[in-house]
Amino acid sequence: MTSDDTPATRVADAITALGEDGVVERAIALLAGFNVGEEFLLVAGGSHAQGLLDGAPPLYWPEVWGARVLLYAWNDTATDAVLAGLQNQAWRVREMCCRVAAARSLDAAEYLRELLTDDTARVRAAAARALGAVGSVADVELLANLFRDPEIDVRRAAQQARSAIEKR
Repeated sequence: MTSDDTPATRVADAITALGEDGVVERAIALLAGFNVGEEFLLVAGGSHAQGLLDGAPPLYWPEVWGARVLLYAWNDTATDAVLAGLQNQAWRVREMCCRVAAARSLDAAEYLRELLTDDTARVRAAAARALGAVGSVADVELLANLFRDPEIDVRRAAQQARSAIEKR
């Protein structure tokens, strides 16, 4: 594995070395803000993680990377961590956890509905897309409220989410 490999490749290599449960355990810890060691940080963040190891401020990036790992490695022990991440103060963490909630078909609609009014357009759009994956017909009206959002990406995501729900 090199830090320039894709996240999918880095995580697959880590699964080979640590087992999927070991990778998920470390991803959950990273998402929760814990130090999981340099080696796993490089798995999760790739070449960008090297900047943190060289002294750049971590901000919210390790948490984002921990959530992203869960797109490629999973077991149900990660559910609560993703739901907590949907309420994280950093918008990038909330956005990534929306992606994970959709990809893993989590029962997260209640959290996603709240994020439809998030201050950050990218979170609103991600929440709409995720709600399209896990929401119900009852959510169509909430999504319709986003058709007047000032951001085109949010309006587009809401329309696609509504269509996805209606197709199910």
